[in-house]
Amino acid sequence: MPEIYGSDAFSPKEIAARVETVGVTKARLPLLTMLMLGILAGAFIGLGSLGFVIVKSDASLGFAIAQLLGGAVFSLGLFLVLVAGAELFTGNNLLVMAWADGKITTRELLRNWLVVCTGNLIGAVGLAVLVFLSHHADLNNGAIAAQYLKIAAAKTDLPFQTAFFRGVLCNVLVCMAVWMAFAGRSVFDKAVAVFLPVTLFVAAGFEHSIANMFFFPMAMLLQAAGTVDAVPVITVWGCLTNLAAVILGNLVGGSVLVGLVYHIIYHRRSA
Repeated sequence: MPEIYGSDAFSPKEIAARVETVGVTKARLPLLTMLMLGILAGAFIGLGSLGFVIVKSDASLGFAIAQLLGGAVFSLGLFLVLVAGAELFTGNNLLVMAWADGKITTRELLRNWLVVCTGNLIGAVGLAVLVFLSHHADLNNGAIAAQYLKIAAAKTDLPFQTAFFRGVLCNVLVCMAVWMAFAGRSVFDKAVAVFLPVTLFVAAGFEHSIANMFFFPMAMLLQAAGTVDAVPVITVWGCLTNLAAVILGNLVGGSVLVGLVYHIIYHRRSA
């Protein structure tokens, strides 16, 4: 009989085996399927980001309440990825477990990360264009548009090392959310597993590369349209610098501090 934690959850050792098995499947998806699922994930995370901005645009909320409530709404993005089915670069950093166990090649690992990250970018940017054209940012007397610009400006002003370490911490929590979702046997289990880690990383101000792929084009579209005056100028270079630091940090946090750590604990010991 398998070891269980609580009433019906998979044990951590069983989770490790499930993550590896799923990792092999993900790494060997057909190219078009992988890309399309990546596009969906980018849009899903963008929707969570949109919800976060709505909460943050309410000036009546205190800082802590706005951060926590915004993080709770943002968790919708990862919940959609896990339940509706999509390929998210940050979550797929856990494929490193299958790679470390020799079940997928380095080429398969890097192919997945590159294709999925590209798909995430397309989905996030595409959603930003649709949201911009819908004039969603005009709501709350333009406070939502101002919040997009404020968020993007703050992110592009981060020093490289700060963005990197915030990316590390973010993806430790994201990958732990994905890891715990593998422990569940129902949709409700997955919702509970995702909720707290994602809420915390957003509330703490950590950096998620795919969310930023939505924030930046949205802010730049609003800036180009002259929607908000007297805000810091957001540049392409500033956006790219942030994304480089955050993607690298997400990789370290998810692959090394979660994926490889659990590989050493369970599979290396078993071998």
